Amino acid sequence: MEKGGTDVGLVTAILGLPLAPVRGVVSLAEVIREQVDRELYDPASVRRELEAAEEARAQGEITAEEEAEIQQRALGRLTGHDGGDATTGGG
Repeated sequence: MEKGGTDVGLVTAILGLPLAPVRGVVSLAEVIREQVDRELYDPASVRRELEAAEEARAQGEITAEEEAEIQQRALGRLTGHDGGDATTGGG
């Protein structure tokens, strides 16, 4: 009886072998997503984004409204809000 179980495991392993690259890609995608999430919600990253928006506004590259939208989105990431509430006219 055990021999049959071993054969099934071997057959499953052989048939699953072509899917190994797919599993590897899925695993890699999960690692990348976790890293992006860590960076996206990192307070230092948010601070850099706010500073860049402030500098762009000071140089006239963006309007005050655009700066406010950037600020709201960035701060929303820290607080868990998406930044698209009725007070700003978004979403």
